[in-house]
Amino acid sequence: MQLRQICLDTETTGLETRDDHRIIEVGCVELINRRPTGNNFHYYLNPDREIDQGAIEVHGITNEHLATQPHFEDIYEDFLSYINGAEVIIHNAPFDVGFLNHEFSKLGANATTLNEHCTVTDTLVMARKMHPGQRNSLDALCKRYDINNSNRTLHGALLDAGILADVYLAMTGGQITLGLDANASQSSDDNSPAEKGFYHRKPEERFVVVQPSTEELEAHDQWLHKLRESENGAVWDKTEASTSES
Repeated sequence: MQLRQICLDTETTGLETRDDHRIIEVGCVELINRRPTGNNFHYYLNPDREIDQGAIEVHGITNEHLATQPHFEDIYEDFLSYINGAEVIIHNAPFDVGFLNHEFSKLGANATTLNEHCTVTDTLVMARKMHPGQRNSLDALCKRYDINNSNRTLHGALLDAGILADVYLAMTGGQITLGLDANASQSSDDNSPAEKGFYHRKPEERFVVVQPSTEELEAHDQWLHKLRESENGAVWDKTEASTSES
């Protein structure tokens, strides 16, 4: 059975749905069995309202840019089809889920909630449990897990979703690089991932397997010998002995 996960991020006109702030960008990165597929979902959206100046300073998206973009209702069905049945991974999930549900509520008879279509995992909650008392912003986690986020001069939904995928895989002990390549070719399409600086690792690029040298093998054998001669010995030797006696 395939494990399908979606790393999701949004950008908005402001901070509060109670002030009727709206989503202006949604970006999703798909992972199948913890590997990026390239089947991502990305749109800029016309919010039918002005963007707060403070928000523009964070993400750099302007009212003029969004004037010709689709509305949320135009992408709603495609979005639900895309996330349906997946585990959706979000950093600080209450913010994005709240805005998505706010958009859903405006659709009248079609109103629904995100949790009716998928499960949600909050990486901020995960990070706080794993690193209590430390900073757990996406930038802080990139630094902690040595993930390159040099392209992140401004926030962007698809770029941040790609970085989140790297962070999530690192936090959960798996593959940690999807690739943020500043030299990759860019597209002029307004809704292109390249515009926000997100790029995929090429299929032919593989992780390198480094074989130990003779000196390293000898040092490892010496360490094992010392461990076996210690008071408690090597636990795997005891396990093997127990297995052979059973």
